Amino acid sequence: MIALWIVIGVIVLIALFLWATYNGLVKLKVRVDEAWSDITVQLKRRADLIPNLVNTVKGYAKHEKDVFEDVTAARAATVSATSPKDAAKADNMMTEALKSVFAVAEAYPDLKASQNFIELQQELVDTEDKIQASRRFYNAGVRDLNTKIQLFPNNVFAGMLGFSSREFFAVDDAEKAAIDKPTDVKF
Repeated sequence: MIALWIVIGVIVLIALFLWATYNGLVKLKVRVDEAWSDITVQLKRRADLIPNLVNTVKGYAKHEKDVFEDVTAARAATVSATSPKDAAKADNMMTEALKSVFAVAEAYPDLKASQNFIELQQELVDTEDKIQASRRFYNAGVRDLNTKIQLFPNNVFAGMLGFSSREFFAVDDAEKAAIDKPTDVKF
């Protein structure tokens, strides 16, 4: 009779452990999904601001065709990104393109003084701050989820329960070198 109670107790403990592990993993997965959604919302917001900024700059700098083509390509890559790696690559392209736009703006004092340009620039700065915050929140969620999945004994059950590690929103070495390099603007 005592052996039966011990077996029942062990089964209840295992069931409680699996229940708590599963619910914990689901909470972390939902948090990571939410954070990814926040990143995509902010990247979309930035992509929507870019045409307005570009059109404002175009009015002053009609001969800067390459800059505008780079921005258009970066915007398209941002909107079509589906994974953190794609989004990070597109984000780096956009950062480079925006550096060029602002470098062009520096060459046109009338443009820098334009109220429309100033407002768009402030909106863009605000959006960049939100993107950075969203990235940090996403990467923190990914860190927590990946850690929980990899810890013993969770690692034994996580795969069976359908959970897998997520990819960080990160910059690889080649992209980091491109970001650190000053923008080359030719007139």
